[in-house]
Amino acid sequence: MAAIIVGAGTSGLAAAACLTQKSVPFILLEREDCFASLWQKYTYDRLHLHLAKKVCELPHLPFPHNYPRYVPKKLFIEYLDSYVKHFNINPFYHRSVELAEFDEVDRNWKVKAMNRSSGEVEEYSGRFLVVASGETSEPRVPHVDGLESFKGKVVHSTGYKNGKEFKDEHVLVVGSGNSGMEISLDLSNFGAKPSIIVRSPVHVLSRDMMYYSGMLMKYVSLSTVEKVVVMVSRIVYGDLSKYGLPCPSEGPFTMKIKYGKFAIIDLGTVKKIKNREIQVLSSEIEKIRGNEVLFRDGKWHTFDSIIFCTRFNRTTHKWLKGGEDLLNENGLAKASNWKGNNNLYCVGLAQRGFYGASTDAQNVANDIASLLN
Repeated sequence: MAAIIVGAGTSGLAAAACLTQKSVPFILLEREDCFASLWQKYTYDRLHLHLAKKVCELPHLPFPHNYPRYVPKKLFIEYLDSYVKHFNINPFYHRSVELAEFDEVDRNWKVKAMNRSSGEVEEYSGRFLVVASGETSEPRVPHVDGLESFKGKVVHSTGYKNGKEFKDEHVLVVGSGNSGMEISLDLSNFGAKPSIIVRSPVHVLSRDMMYYSGMLMKYVSLSTVEKVVVMVSRIVYGDLSKYGLPCPSEGPFTMKIKYGKFAIIDLGTVKKIKNREIQVLSSEIEKIRGNEVLFRDGKWHTFDSIIFCTRFNRTTHKWLKGGEDLLNENGLAKASNWKGNNNLYCVGLAQRGFYGASTDAQNVANDIASLLN
């Protein structure tokens, strides 16, 4: 087999489609029982793509013309299903990769994967290895002193579907990224009383601000676009610092490039915060005692449930031997690279969203095809 792809999420599917276009044989290993499991199994109901569909489509197959600009979860999954069928992608499901290492003797990658259906360890060999296991491999719940004593529901955002079961509850949302903000909005819409922890300054933009910023960047510099969009945000939303949402000193796109931190795409959360329907807490959790949570500012608050909208851990360090030239200690691409030594590649690990993953996939397929030819 020429290539082995690890992961059948959107990045793995993009890589598979691009290799198919180049007539490069491959196998695609996926630990779950379906493709794009994050979207199909671990996302909340109201989720839409935060960016316009044009920059979110996968290579060689655009979204249908009748899809809205911001594609909802249901339609996105339908698009992925048609993508898999269009390129005849057939992942090997239930394969959990346990080891991948380069054999210096025969110059191939050797991969061992546990077949979670049969319990057997299977071995694969390929000249090229493509790591597409994703930026969101394992949900991370931070250690909190006393969390085990909490009497209510404790879930990660991957286990949240909608706010129906939280009606009339006081819910603490830990994590102020886009998931945390949108889940807080959803909770409020279902009659819950959410509080969200916001520990650092955030940029708040609307979908239209993001869309037109992308258009402007074709003609003017990033720094100019940032100045304009920050000014427009201030006009639209006012001074959000008095509501617990101070504006950072660096621009939103600079922060994305330097730290991988996305701006908040507001879908109605800011209005709820201004109306005090969503409470913003600016202090970290110190400890938990029963249903009471002590914050580092010395204040106690009582909650019925806690939802952790915290980050994810990558798993590559557990099974990939080598690759330090390509991936950092957090399992992300170094300097947005997509190729390392010994025919090792990665797709979708540079924190550049769907557009970046699509570009990676095309670069990888082109490079492999050129080496084979």
